[in-house]
Order: sequence, then structure tokens, then C-alpha cells
Amino acid sequence: MGERLSRRVIDQLSFDAITTLGQSGDVRVSWWLADLMRIVPDPDLSARLVTAQQELLGIEIDPFRPWGFTSDLLLGWDIPAPPDYLTYKRIAYLALEPRWEPLFEDGTDIDWRLIQWGGVLIDDRPFGRTDDRCNCIPAADNPVTTDVAGGDEWLDEDTIVFGVSINGEHRAYPRSIMEVREMVNDTLGGRDFAMPYCTLCGSAQVFFTDEGPAGFARPVLRTSGLLNRSNKVMYDVNTFSIFDTFLGAAVSGPLGEAGVTFKQNSVITTTWGRWKADHPDTTVLDISLALGREDSDLRNTRDADGPVFPIGEVDPRLPVQEDVLGLVKADGTAIAFHVDSAIDALERGEFIEVDGISVILASGGVRAVDAEG
Repeated sequence: MGERLSRRVIDQLSFDAITTLGQSGDVRVSWWLADLMRIVPDPDLSARLVTAQQELLGIEIDPFRPWGFTSDLLLGWDIPAPPDYLTYKRIAYLALEPRWEPLFEDGTDIDWRLIQWGGVLIDDRPFGRTDDRCNCIPAADNPVTTDVAGGDEWLDEDTIVFGVSINGEHRAYPRSIMEVREMVNDTLGGRDFAMPYCTLCGSAQVFFTDEGPAGFARPVLRTSGLLNRSNKVMYDVNTFSIFDTFLGAAVSGPLGEAGVTFKQNSVITTTWGRWKADHPDTTVLDISLALGREDSDLRNTRDADGPVFPIGEVDPRLPVQEDVLGLVKADGTAIAFHVDSAIDALERGEFIEVDGISVILASGGVRAVDAEG
């Protein structure tokens, strides 16, 4: 794939054109160069792109991570996008994956500077076809589950799971499986929902998908293969509408035009031992869903030193990979609670409340509640 992509891009972009961009004096075109640095593996073209960036930005670029280094700077400096940025970004990215075309839509509020290739291709398999092979991060629809005894056959007491409770029914989603699948479309307690997990930011969320607007089928979420500042870009495979992965709001496509925002359900990050003790009737995803990677632990291996994709400036208030419980109030105020500190304080009998939001212990993890619970 890399060789074919290089040929396509080289056929459309001469070395002289890259040199001209580097000498333009317009730092905005650095975004075009950065996009090419990300997706073009041809060594000669890559070297020319680095040279052009160095001349344009007046910096020395880290030779071991030229694209990441440059993109972090552009994000941190908040360099504006050049005119017609999406037009040229679309051309470059569709040379890599033509099936992205419906996602690269004009007239949205998406900040295309933040959209980057995550190193994989799109999962566009229809609902119920997730057993089909794909060159993608493979979602799981209606995943096979077992009871506690089945989970005990392969899960240790301290294995991290994401616990979900809906209408009195409970299910555990082992993090190792979610690292492989990254997206589950499931039903629990009579409710349909999608559960994305981003290995890069450690966030698992549940979005109800059974309350969509009239005239639309149940949204089925998939992994696009694209990232937004190191967070997965998810989309509905039926309409190719992109969703904000943190907020569950459609930002493009027909569902964006309809103003769809999914309601969420709490997810508890805890251990298998604690979850099953509190919920002995829980179900748990079957080991077969791990596709032979049931020992996956990207959090403590690939991602142990922090983000592996560009994010711009790093907030120094917490070390890398510290879990936070994040929420957005109805008035748009965002609040984050440091999970370990919250658990420690609550176990000492302290009370945590900020702006009417309380944090409580839940099955070895924490959850946030308002005055209505």
C-alpha cells in the first residue's frame, strides 16, 4: 500500500512544488506539508518535505519523528489552516483510502487540522458482518458473552474491565478485548448502544443509539482509521456521519444536520474481581472476541510514555496516563476528577463535590452524579 501511495502522490506533486512551498514564507502551508509527511513513505519525497518544513518554519526537525514533531509544533502554535486546506487534504488522504471520501465533507465545523491518519484503514462493514475479515480495527456487533464462570476461565481477579449496568442488567467488557475491537455495538437491559474505546486516550464510553430521529435507521458506529488529536474518529456506517467521540454529537453528514447527540450511560473502570463480586449475575465478553490477543496491554507497553500521536501542548497538571473521570455539565462546563485521588479521598470518608456534581465509589471505580442521582 505504501509504495502505491507514494507513486500516486509523486505523480501529482513534483519536488519543485514542495521546494516552492518551503520558500513561500506562508507558514500556513506547513499543514499541507505535514499531511504529506504523515502519509508518504517514499524516502526521497519525505526528505524533501522535511527540508521544506525546516526552511518554512525556521527550525530543526527531530529526525526520529519528523511528522509528529512538526505536527505538535503546529498544534501548539495554533497555526491557521491555509486557504482550500480541506480540498488538498482530501486529495492526499483519498489517495491512501478512497473509502474515506464520504467523510471528507465540506461545510462542517470539523477542524481538519486536527484530523490525522491513525495508521489503519476504515471499518465499513455493515451491521452484523463483523466476523468478516477487514484491514481495519474490527468492531464487534452483538458480541458473544459468557457468565462469571466462563470469565473466570481466562480473566484474573485484577484484570481491568469496563463495567456497564443498564436497567438492572450488567456486563463486563475486558480492556484487553476492547483494545483489539475498539468499538462494540451491543444491547443490554433492553437498550441498544455503541461503546467506543480509544486505546490512545484510554476512554471507554457508552452511547445509546436507540433514540435517533425519525427516518433514520439505528446508528451503527465504526472506527474510521482517522484520529482527532490522538482520539479516534468514529462514524455511523449507515450515513457516514462523523461523531465527536467524547460528546457523542454528530458533527457531519445527515445525522449532523439532524442535530443528533447521543445520551450516555456510565462506564465503571474497575477489576474483574470487584465487578463480579458486586454483580454476580454479570455477563462478560467471551475470550474469542480477543482474536488471540487476550493478553493485549497497550496501555502499559506502546502507550506507557504518553501519546504516540501529535496532540500539541501537553497539560502538565498530571503525569502521563493518569486516569480522569471527565464530564460536561448542561451549561457546557467541563470538569475532570483525578481517579486515583478521588478513590483515595472517598475511601478515607471524604466527600467530593464540585458545582453540584458529586463523585461516589462504584464497584472499585468512581462515577459522577448530580443532585438527582
